Amino acid sequence: MAFKLATVFGFILVTGVALFVFLLVGWLVRPKNPTPAKVVTYECAEKPFGSAWFNFNNRFYVIALIFVVFDVEVALVMPVAVVFKKLVESGHGVLAFAEMAFFLVVLFIALIYAWARGDLSWIRTLGKGECVEVEVGGKE
Repeated sequence: MAFKLATVFGFILVTGVALFVFLLVGWLVRPKNPTPAKVVTYECAEKPFGSAWFNFNNRFYVIALIFVVFDVEVALVMPVAVVFKKLVESGHGVLAFAEMAFFLVVLFIALIYAWARGDLSWIRTLGKGECVEVEVGGKE
């Protein structure tokens, strides 16, 4: 037991030393000539303006998560669809169909929920009584 623990600590020590050596060599070898063009934030060849710290629209993340959910759904349903004929021949067709139908119904309910919340509309209208603070003329 002590030998296994020593092996783990030895591995951690060796990797830590290797990491330190690699970072040190990289720091010593790389060129150090920061010009104004090299230290500016790259924004698709556009000159940046304002601060880089701003609130990002979270709709990008919501749409991406919904896409991932339905992409995974296809990846999980496809194998069952491919072997469905064999499952019917072995007597498990009804069970496989019921499981996939339940899975699809749950995802469909989730889609309806996201749609009802307005997460699928790109431009969301505010409800009565909601307000948005807008900063005019960003600080430099």
